[in-house]
Amino acid sequence: MNKILSILNFRIKKRRKLSKRRRLKLSKPKAKIKRKVKPKAKEAQGVTPLVEKYWAQRYNLFSRYDEGIKMDEEGWFSVTPEVIAIRQAERSGGGLVIDCFAGVGGNAIQFAAMGYHVVAIDIDPDRVALAYNNAKIYGVEKYIDFVVGDFFQLAPSLKGNVAFLSPPWGGPSYTKTQNFTLDLLKPKDGYSLFKAAQTIAPNITMFLPRNMDLNQVEQLSWLSCPPLDVEIEKNYVQSYLKGITIYFGDFAFQQLRSC
Repeated sequence: MNKILSILNFRIKKRRKLSKRRRLKLSKPKAKIKRKVKPKAKEAQGVTPLVEKYWAQRYNLFSRYDEGIKMDEEGWFSVTPEVIAIRQAERSGGGLVIDCFAGVGGNAIQFAAMGYHVVAIDIDPDRVALAYNNAKIYGVEKYIDFVVGDFFQLAPSLKGNVAFLSPPWGGPSYTKTQNFTLDLLKPKDGYSLFKAAQTIAPNITMFLPRNMDLNQVEQLSWLSCPPLDVEIEKNYVQSYLKGITIYFGDFAFQQLRSC
């Protein structure tokens, strides 16, 4: 009887070892499947070969990225890094802010987070939907009016305290230009953009490429009579120069408001 029991125990132990091996073998393909899904997830977020390098910077763009932030291809290279967007919002002075090229909402979110009311405009309805989703992640969607439309067509009917201009720079290839000029901005040249913004608000903020021709930027202030005060600020993220912000109007050279 004892012999029979010992044989049965041996067989049971052997079966358990085999079943463990089988489970280990089955778990290996699952790990491979996960690795295959990752690129698809990135694709769904607009991560194409053109913008692959920006994936590593996603938490600089949105600190709450993992909570459900959604992007498209253009959003990856056009959204303002969060730390810069916060700085621009702090300098804006408040009131009603018109975000003329809102994109996926990076700047509109930070203006709203300061408690300001924002009108966020973009010509692409899909991008406006992404901006709304991202604003909900930060809990500020109630402070933002999302508008689908052409900024130049809407400009005559808009009035606010600050006009924020972060127009398309022409994609990642802008870095190949040694001296970026106002005529390279999209959808129209920088002079046309500035003139349209002048009809909207007394204060104008522009976020432009780091290789921008600063002499041209200063000339924009002379389009007003009397000329607007102008301040040029270099913007860094982790010691890397990412762009320049130009403040035109009363908030140029003002210190940050006390919190």
